[in-house]
Parts: sequence; C-alpha cells; structure tokens
Amino acid sequence: MSKSLVFLALLASASAPAADLTALEQRWLQAAAPVLSYSQSLKLPIDIIVQPQARPTDVPLAIGYAGGRCKLVLSLRGNPQAEAVLAGIPVDAQGELIEAMAAHEIAHCWRHAQGAWNALPAGFVEDGEETAGDGSLLAIARALRESRREEAYADLAALAWTRHSNPGAYARVHAWLSAVRGGQTARGGHDTRVWVELARDAGSFGKAEAPFQDVEPVWRDGLLRD
Repeated sequence: MSKSLVFLALLASASAPAADLTALEQRWLQAAAPVLSYSQSLKLPIDIIVQPQARPTDVPLAIGYAGGRCKLVLSLRGNPQAEAVLAGIPVDAQGELIEAMAAHEIAHCWRHAQGAWNALPAGFVEDGEETAGDGSLLAIARALRESRREEAYADLAALAWTRHSNPGAYARVHAWLSAVRGGQTARGGHDTRVWVELARDAGSFGKAEAPFQDVEPVWRDGLLRD
C-alpha cells in the first residue's frame, strides 16, 4: 500500500473525522504512516486517538493500552511540547523525527503484544542496587528501572526503524535523540543514554529487516551496563 493510501486509511480510522483534523495533526499522521503501515503487517491492535485539547502534562505522541488494544494518542492542540520537541529542526527534516517518535511508541505496543512488557530477557534476573529499608522506596526504584528498560527498548527500536526506513537520516536522528535523552534525570525512568550511546553506529543492529526484533542484542548489552 502506498504512503498516501495508508495516510487516507489512518484518517478514516482516527477518532476525529479527517475534516476536523488540524494541518499539524495531518502532518504528524502522514509522517507516522510508514510505521503504522508496518504495524498493520505485524497485526498489532492499534487505535488512533486525537485529543481535542492537550492537557498540561501531555506529550505530543503517546501510547496507551486498554482492553487488549494499543491506543496511539496525538495531543497536539494547545500543546507547547509539540513545538519544543522539534525546536531548531528545519520543517523538511521534521518528518523523519516524527516517524522515529511513532516507531518508539509502536515498539511499546509491540512489547505489550509480545507479552514482554517489563520483562527481562532469558538469562537475566532482577538485581537492584538499592539497599533502602523502606519498601515503598524500593518499589519506586524498581519501577524506574522497569520504565528505563522499556524506554530504552523503544528508543533503540526508533533508531533501528530509522536505519530500516530512512538510513540517510540515521546520524541526524541519533544526534537529536541523544540531545533529548541528555536532559533526563540520571537513573530516571527515561534515562536511556547508555543504550543510545551503544547505538551510535547504525551497524550495531545487524539486520535491518525486522527493526523491533533486531534491537535485542544492543538492548541486552545496555542492561549489563545500566
């Protein structure tokens, strides 16, 4: 299916009618179309939700999971983050970044569909470094580790997807992601810098045919270094 036909199908399946979508929403959906087309080939259960108004804490693009289906949520209207996340990027280079963001979110959906959410790969065991006697603090620390691992997997999937779909843009997307993650709280839920650095070379992923699966060796390496 061509990109234009995929885009039309996306508009038909979105929660808001195509006529009600803003130009910005249509541009983001069009940029995400190749990833969403790939998700259809994987038979991932995805619904597209367009928020009529973003809340203060909303990110522009996010994934949720309810009733056995993934919910890809666009929150662009009245959302300053929609501009901030692409600040300084020329308009003609923004599509490859939006596509990478979509791949990141769809990778989360893929992990859910695989039944692997928050699960360590075979051969790994949970071995937290925390020694606090407060059980609630230990629970928070474990939740941050689990979040960091899943965000790392999705970041690697975004980079592997870029290598698969936009190989000429890999260095630019990697530099952008490195800058985004460089501002995260150390050891926080989105501190994926260890993994992003391991993927500086696109060849780290080996094959390029199955971007969501191909990241696992790099992900495992990062688990040992995190």
